[in-house]
Amino acid sequence: MRLFTAYTISACALFFSCCNNEQNDLPPTVPPQPSQDQVKESLIKSHQMYVKQEKDEIIQYVKRHNYNMEATQTGIYYMITEHGKGEQPQTKDFVTVSYSISLLDGTLCYDSKKDGNKQFKVGEDVEESGVHQAVQLMHVGDKGTFIIPSYLAQGLVGDHDKIPPGAVVIYDITLISIKKGS
Repeated sequence: MRLFTAYTISACALFFSCCNNEQNDLPPTVPPQPSQDQVKESLIKSHQMYVKQEKDEIIQYVKRHNYNMEATQTGIYYMITEHGKGEQPQTKDFVTVSYSISLLDGTLCYDSKKDGNKQFKVGEDVEESGVHQAVQLMHVGDKGTFIIPSYLAQGLVGDHDKIPPGAVVIYDITLISIKKGS
């Protein structure tokens, strides 16, 4: 019995020592992954920093050009340069605008002189959300300059053509007409 016990103890010791050696050959363990809440908080902080950086760029641009602009709560900077006397558009109204779109570095991206006027339904069509907000600040006949942060324009992907990813855009808009929508 003692011999059996000795063999059993020796076999167990050999087994555990082999297992221990095998563990040393394994790759290091993967560090624990952050929780969904930690990832969410990290993304929110990153986005807030990006929004602040864009706001700083816009403010510097406004100062360099000595513009007297107002800011909306959503982050659009604007000034009405010529005042019309017409109505203001509401959500679901169809508007016609002439426009030019450029970047902060002065690069002209699009212009209605070349591309034609835009017509869209306020609050519903595929125009950037910043443009929908901009025209609702105008009256028919108004001309204005609107600096729209990327998150209200083409976002982090750009338009895959002339507006690069994450670009702040400048819209010069004239509100030509409104047709009441339903």
